[in-house]
Amino acid sequence: MRTKASVLAVWVLLAACGKQGTELGEGGSVISGSAGPAGAKNAAKQLVKCDAPVATLALVENPNGYVYGGARGLPESPLPLVRLLAQQSGCFRVMDRNAGLKQVIQEQELKDAGVLRQKGSTVQKGKGYEAQYALTPSLTFSQMDAGREVGGLMGQIPVLRSFVGAAEQVKLKEAQVALMLVDTETTEQVAAATGSVRVTDLGVGGFVLGKLGGAAGAGWANSAEGKVIAAAFLDAHNQLVEQARELQAKELPPGVVTKRKASE
Repeated sequence: MRTKASVLAVWVLLAACGKQGTELGEGGSVISGSAGPAGAKNAAKQLVKCDAPVATLALVENPNGYVYGGARGLPESPLPLVRLLAQQSGCFRVMDRNAGLKQVIQEQELKDAGVLRQKGSTVQKGKGYEAQYALTPSLTFSQMDAGREVGGLMGQIPVLRSFVGAAEQVKLKEAQVALMLVDTETTEQVAAATGSVRVTDLGVGGFVLGKLGGAAGAGWANSAEGKVIAAAFLDAHNQLVEQARELQAKELPPGVVTKRKASE
């Protein structure tokens, strides 16, 4: 008991020495930053990129959902994170076929109903860009607490029974995902990739070991299942980029108008 109390006291002391209050940009998952006219900002260091986009892309919700196996309490969809990855990488120009599209349709309906101004309105039919490829993400499996299984196996071996308690403190958090890329003109699946990640929480002061080149560093201790899955999608995206680089670039529609373009 005295040892546990000492460890707890040290942990509280270290926590007190840390930053206090609200910390913008902290927390979250390995997928971070922004994408847009200014390029990819604060993206994950492990993110693989393309020199130029090869086509327009729409991300499609998996009709079977994303809650498999041990997945509990996950966000409804990983699409927002995957869309951010796709735009940050610069391999595709991303077309919205989800909530954003619904809002566009609503704006058009409001205009047709006479609610919106008619003259000078930016809401016009026939201005949307087609998606030349469709990308569907899928969660293959996620397992967040394999340490108990390790302890159970050790308990069956007499010489290792004394180590069962330590083994059960180890939490192996694993996830595997997949990305499927389909040509919307031919319906052919032109590329597919899987991604995986393993986070090993040793249960000692939050000490964590991880795969994916630092994606599971400090802050991944007691990480939510969604963070592990997000890292797996980053891994899958990087695998897919290797294939996307070999695709023949398609004719792209005009790009987003920026301040620089408007002044030229």
